[in-house]
Amino acid sequence: MRQILLVLGGVCVFAVAAAVMVAIMPAPLKDSDYLVIGSIATLVSLLVMFLVLIATRLKSPDPFFKKRKKKR
Repeated sequence: MRQILLVLGGVCVFAVAAAVMVAIMPAPLKDSDYLVIGSIATLVSLLVMFLVLIATRLKSPDPFFKKRKKKR
């Protein structure tokens, strides 16, 4: 269930970011403008999903490093 909500949230963030970029870009849009809009929307949605995962699932003090067991 959480994975479905995460995917739906990512899709919503993508759609909002793309809509904002379409509204910001000047009127005669070329194919390259749509490429830039999609790239930025993808970057924003992946960044939001990463931050949500770090904030919710990985609640350890340092989520990027794991302590190794000492070899004897």
